[in-house]
Amino acid sequence: MKYLNLHSFKVSPEEAVQLQRKLKKKISLNNSFNKIKRVAGADVSYYKNMMIAGIIILKFPQLKTIERQYSVCPANFPYIPGLLTFREGPSLLAAFKKINNEPDIILFDGQGIAHPRRMGIATHLGLFLDKPAIGCAKSRLSGEYIPVGEEKGDYTLLREDKEVLGAVLRTRRRTKPIFVSPGNKIDLLTSIDIVLKCTDKYRLPIPVREAHIFVNEIRNSLERINPPPTPDS
Repeated sequence: MKYLNLHSFKVSPEEAVQLQRKLKKKISLNNSFNKIKRVAGADVSYYKNMMIAGIIILKFPQLKTIERQYSVCPANFPYIPGLLTFREGPSLLAAFKKINNEPDIILFDGQGIAHPRRMGIATHLGLFLDKPAIGCAKSRLSGEYIPVGEEKGDYTLLREDKEVLGAVLRTRRRTKPIFVSPGNKIDLLTSIDIVLKCTDKYRLPIPVREAHIFVNEIRNSLERINPPPTPDS
């Protein structure tokens, strides 16, 4: 799977912020796909100073896994809230490069436009991959909202002043909601619909949950091969 070379990731935090502001002009929140045949889930886990990025491709709407790819890359950018893509983006792009079954929609464990500069990882990598992308985050980064109903499918809008950034969506009855925001090439209502169609008995949509399980399996296998040193007694 190919992706665009929009910029280098070897930048300072200050340069990273300026790049986000520049890329904001490229975001599209209009649906740019027809029939959805395949969806992808993407997540990253950490092992020592390395990042393990995993991509799961599933048939849609059956949600049957047809491909899994991963990459292991060094973490070369510090952890700074709001600049996650500059840390995890290179490893995720390396994993996407290995994909043979190109997805129509990508679900990320992170934010879309519900971000201080509207450039969460789903938006940022949605631009790199030139694909419709959705952010499915477990916690809020930007915006305010009113309480959400308790039933699956209930949601309230996530707003910053008058701007709608996303939705706080209940994906399972009486379970904490998730924060859904469009990343690129998709609108909010369609993002909500796809997330619900990808969700069964768990809080996170299946593509994201399966990607999370996948990268943790790889991390655990690495730990078995090369366990951390035992402290001196």
